[in-house]
Formats: sequence, C-alpha cells, structure tokens
Amino acid sequence: MKRGQVWVETVIYTLIAFVIIGAVLAYAKPKIQEMQDKAVIEQSIELMRNLDDTISNIGEAGNQREVPLGIKKGKLIIDGENNKIFFEILSRYQHSEPDVEFTNLGIKELTKKAGSLFNVTLTLDYSATKNISYENKDKILSLTKSSTGYRLFLKNIGADAGGLTTIDFRLG
Repeated sequence: MKRGQVWVETVIYTLIAFVIIGAVLAYAKPKIQEMQDKAVIEQSIELMRNLDDTISNIGEAGNQREVPLGIKKGKLIIDGENNKIFFEILSRYQHSEPDVEFTNLGIKELTKKAGSLFNVTLTLDYSATKNISYENKDKILSLTKSSTGYRLFLKNIGADAGGLTTIDFRLG
C-alpha cells in the first residue's frame, strides 16, 4: 500500500515540476527572444552606420572598400533603382513608437505593428546625394540571414550624368 502511494506522490510531484517549468518557459522564452531581437536591431544600426561611413569616405573615383556583413536575422536591401539601402526585420522588440519615423545619425528608423510582432525598417536614403548601383546596374540586391558572412565591395565609379557620385556594390 505504501509503495503504491510513493509512486503516486512521485508522479504528482514530477507533473507539478513540469507544469512550473512550462510556466516559467512560457513567460521567459518570449522575453529572451525580445532581448535577442533588440541586440540584432542594435547590431543592424551599427552595420548601417558602418555602410554609411564607408560610402561617405570612399574617396575619389576608382577607390574600392570591402565591408564584411553578418546578417543574423532580417534582410538587407540595396535598392539601386531608388538609391536607398534598407534593413528590415520582423521582431518581438518594439524599437520605437509605431508608425512614427525618426532620423538618428542619418538613418531613418520606422517601427510598424504587424500582429503581435513589429516590423522595424532602417533606411539610408542617398537619392539626393549619391547614385547607388549593383554590378553597374540600377537593380535591387537582397541579402538575408546567413551562417557565413557576406563580403560586400563598394567602388566609387565617379560622377554620373547628373553629377552624383556613383557607388557600385558587388558581392565577393
């Protein structure tokens, strides 16, 4: 009789422990993911600043620079048609007030609500100052997360017909 009671108590205590662990994980996992997304967004802002610095300081026509990129989440879009560079990420972290765009050191930042998540977009707009191209064409390059980093090469081609400096992007 006592032996059966011990087994019943052991099973009940084990189930209670599983319920407690499940409850803690149900609360903690979204918070951990939110903190990871916050770190990715901060790293992405730093990546965008690095790209902006490289583009601004590339120098004379013919100069080329390499920018190593590590994308853990989200996607980087180099839009040669509109002369803009975007970084977009679907995140649990609310980076800023939804639907309010603001500029932080030349980077336009916008957060939009997307269900229970947030779509965070970081934008570098060169439409008034530079002509952005990919492989010498006005086309779009989209880079998504990768286990290995990307090697992005930026080259100053010189001034275009409109007098804007052309920065050409290539993957290495």
